[in-house]
Amino acid sequence: MNIEKTQFGTTENGSIADLFTLRNDSGFSASITTYGGILTSVKMPDKHGTVEEITLGFDSLAGYLEGHPYFGATVGRFANRIAGGEFTLDGKKYSLFCNDGNNHLHGGKIGFDKVLWNGTSFDNENEIGVRLTYRSKNKEEGYPGNLDVTVTYTLTKENDLIVSYEAVSDKATPINLTNHAYWVLDGEKAASIIQNELTLFADSYLPVNDQLIPTGEIADVTDTPFDFTKRKKIGKDIEAAGGGFDHCYILRRSDESIAPAAELYAPSSGRKLTVSTTKPAIQLYTGNFLEGQKSRNGRICKKHGALCLETQYYPDAVNQPAFPSAILRAGKPYRHTTKHSFSID
Repeated sequence: MNIEKTQFGTTENGSIADLFTLRNDSGFSASITTYGGILTSVKMPDKHGTVEEITLGFDSLAGYLEGHPYFGATVGRFANRIAGGEFTLDGKKYSLFCNDGNNHLHGGKIGFDKVLWNGTSFDNENEIGVRLTYRSKNKEEGYPGNLDVTVTYTLTKENDLIVSYEAVSDKATPINLTNHAYWVLDGEKAASIIQNELTLFADSYLPVNDQLIPTGEIADVTDTPFDFTKRKKIGKDIEAAGGGFDHCYILRRSDESIAPAAELYAPSSGRKLTVSTTKPAIQLYTGNFLEGQKSRNGRICKKHGALCLETQYYPDAVNQPAFPSAILRAGKPYRHTTKHSFSID
């Protein structure tokens, strides 16, 4: 196992973004840049031993600076949508930047995906990784409190890529951190993910309105297009689901220990991704808004060209009291771990 640190590029203000590439002895690698805490690349062999890229992204910083749909990004201070870009906390109303119509999405105009983090690598006997830190200042994007955040990417000998999040604030604040990797288990050149097969460890999901804000209802997936309780081709019911999935699923769990959330399988390549998390929900997004964006090597992204599995709290939890609280109280620790286990099936 080894770690390589290189310069990834220069930001608009002249700061240097570093790239850490983690490799194990099984042909698996993951690259992370200090710009946006972005997971820029994941490579692994298929069932024939051919090593391919299995995420969307770029090989230099320039692509990320030109704008992209959160390829591999560390998303925060609050992932997903907040209705109307506002919330009330302890009797005080806060207004956030609206970057998704009338709503706040993935941290706002300059979320965690567009700032420079400090990065240091580590090398233990059975794992290697990079630890990223960032201070989100009070009122950044409208959020209260100075929030100190640590995101750690760890690669193991067993082909597990673990993303761990820690944070503490000096004021009560909403927090909902996740990673926004776009997975293409058949290889980056694959045209679509609709032939991939998905299992979600969830019996219910959150219906949404026409702005993709949860209605507040918790719906049973049984006998609906949203049922992934058994392995199913993603394309089987995608049209019946409105032409794409962008929904939050409520995971089966009784506590905050790490538990399975999803299994994604690509029959053509034999690659399988198992996602486990400590969070109560996972957002399934089937690349519905991929329409002409570029990825590495000049690839033009198309609708359903990749898939995201974002572990998190419920969307708009700050405005829906019936949802589990996503408020971090001053001085209390925020912790969240998601494990991505890769294998050949």
